[in-house]
Formats: sequence, C-alpha cells, structure tokens
Amino acid sequence: MRDVMVLGVGVHPFGRFEGKSYEDLGQEAVKAALKDAGDIPWTKVQSAFCGTMHGGTGAGHRVLARVGMTGIPIVNVETGCASGSTAFTLAYQQVAAGVCDVAIAIGVEKMPRGFMRMTSYPQWQTLSGLAINPLEFSLRASRHIAEFGTTEEQLAKVSVKSHKNGALNPYAMYQKEMSLEEILNSKMVCYPLRLLEFAAPGEGAGAAILCTQEVARQYNSGRAVKVAASCIGVAQYGTSRCGGGIGGMGQSAVIHNEEVATKLSRQAYESAGIGPKDLDLVELQDTDSSSEIILYEQFGLCEIGEGGRLIDEGRTELGGDIPVNPSGGLLSCSEPTGASAMRQIAELTWHLRGEAGKRQIAGAKIGMAQASGAGGNCSIVILKK
Repeated sequence: MRDVMVLGVGVHPFGRFEGKSYEDLGQEAVKAALKDAGDIPWTKVQSAFCGTMHGGTGAGHRVLARVGMTGIPIVNVETGCASGSTAFTLAYQQVAAGVCDVAIAIGVEKMPRGFMRMTSYPQWQTLSGLAINPLEFSLRASRHIAEFGTTEEQLAKVSVKSHKNGALNPYAMYQKEMSLEEILNSKMVCYPLRLLEFAAPGEGAGAAILCTQEVARQYNSGRAVKVAASCIGVAQYGTSRCGGGIGGMGQSAVIHNEEVATKLSRQAYESAGIGPKDLDLVELQDTDSSSEIILYEQFGLCEIGEGGRLIDEGRTELGGDIPVNPSGGLLSCSEPTGASAMRQIAELTWHLRGEAGKRQIAGAKIGMAQASGAGGNCSIVILKK
C-alpha cells in the first residue's frame, strides 16, 4: 500500500442558504479544494467519491458536472452521517492501492428542516413515534447518568465549550458563545437533553484532494498532510450504536459487545502507529452533548465512566491536553449529514498546517476525526503532519 496525502481541502460554510442549490454548495467546495491543492488542474483528478444522505440520484455527478465531466468514475455513497468520511476512505483506498494517483472525496447536503426523516426505520417504529433521533440519544445519555453518575451540568458544559469554539470558526452555522445558564435553561427536548445540547440539521459541503507523495511534491509538498489511518465499520449486536435508524433492535440489556468506535479507534491507532495519548486534537460526532462524553471513553481518552470528569477538568478545551471539537463540533457547525465528516477532515488539515486561525492548536502534529451514522456506521480518520 502506498502512502496517501491530503493535498487540498475546501469547505462551503455550514448553515442555511436559500438562494443556493445543492450543486452550488458542492461546486464551491470542490473549487476551493483544487485551489488549496496548489491549483492542481481538475483534469489531473482520476476518480471521485461523493457522500450524501439526502442528495438523491447522481448527487456527485450533478455537482461535478459544474466542474467538468472528464469521464472519470464518480461513485455516490450513503452511510448516514458517516457518508462524507466513507467517501474519503474509498478515495484513500484507491490511491493507496495504486488504482489512481489523484482522487477527490466530496460530502454535500441540503437537509430538510426539523427532525431527520430516515427511511431506514421500520414502519411500526415511525407510526408509533419512536423514529425520532433525540429518543435514541436521550436513552444513551440516561444510561450513562445511571451507570456512572454523569450530571446534567457536565452535559451542558460540553455545549458551552463547543459554542465557545464555534464563535471562532467562520464556517460554523452558530458563531455565538453560550453560558452554562443559557444551556441549562433551554427547553428540555428529551430528558436529560435540552435544545442547546443537540446539533441542528443544516446545509454545506466539503471536499478533499487525495494523492500520492509524488504528486504532492509537484503541487503542494509543504502543506500536504499524511493519511495515517482511514477506517470504516458497522456496530454489532449488543452495542449502543447498533440498530440506529434500523429499528433499534440491536441493543441488549444482557449482552454488551465492544463498541464500534472503540474497535475502529484501536484499529486506527495501530495503523497509524500511535496511541490515544499521542493525539493533539479530535473532531468527533457530537450530535448531542452526551455523545461527546461517551466517545471520550470509547476512544481511550479516559477510563470508562470518567468522561464527565474530563469535561469538568477542562482537558478537552482549546488550551487543554486533548482539545476536542476545536471547530465547535456539530453543536455549533450544524450537521449537514453528508458534509459533516468532510468538514472535520478539513479542520484537522488546517490545524496540522497551522492555518486554523484563532482556534489553532499550537504545535499540532496528529489529529483524529470520527463520524457515526444511522445503521451503526462509523468512521475514523487519523491525519499526521
């Protein structure tokens, strides 16, 4: 397998853009990535992968028709909220295996307003009102509270941190700090989670140019970063993520198998030749504030049950020893499902280059991004300077 580099990244800001089409968002991200990659010509790109959940038929084809239909293969993929990083992994695998020297991964989404309407839920669950995302998140949060004593204040502190970071991010949908009191006084949606502890749906796009080291030396050698690991997988029976969006039938009160985020992070650490203590920053799937605390533990950033203490001690703040979601995460950026993971990867790239502005993690050399998607999908990407 060949070494693979991220040559360039591009992000269309996240939010709501009534005057822009799906194709507009994707085209802007692709053009930004090409420019960031040292103005590499579009004709040098040999394959394309597009992640989306709501994009419909030929989503990547429609976006890239705006850039130029050069005859390259265009593959559209959907793995729920992990769609963008799945596209990234497929592009990575093509370059690593020698199928092509330059590939592009795209994530793009224009989401409907309100709760996500996923066709993966069985009809009985939809009709009975049990197909709403906050339900699953609240059950997971309630179990963590019952088992480990995690507090509502600790959940709120995650949102406070995320909005503090998001205020520094020009790509975020919400660029405003929130106090602990504002979070705790926001409307209870599904106990113990409040309105300001959930990520909102949104619109946006992200793209990344992946290539060999030889190509990187030609165009952008000083700024390219290495893909140290890129892993995808699906949760198994008896885990908290299994069954998400497919009926919730994979969870068990008796059987508890290894969580998919734990399994994939270990796999990624081994591939990258590092451990969790070597990470300089993490971008993770904070669809709600409890998910961040739980993922701390599953990544090995702390012991199981100690995630609340990690947020209390400020260790995941920008100035902490393991900053998490310096971008503001999904809580600030919103979650256009197909685009979200590509934004995470761009965020890592900017920090490793020293180009993240006011939210820059000093001396960052290794970063990890993680996305969770309906059906138990999960992805882990590790980038190295």
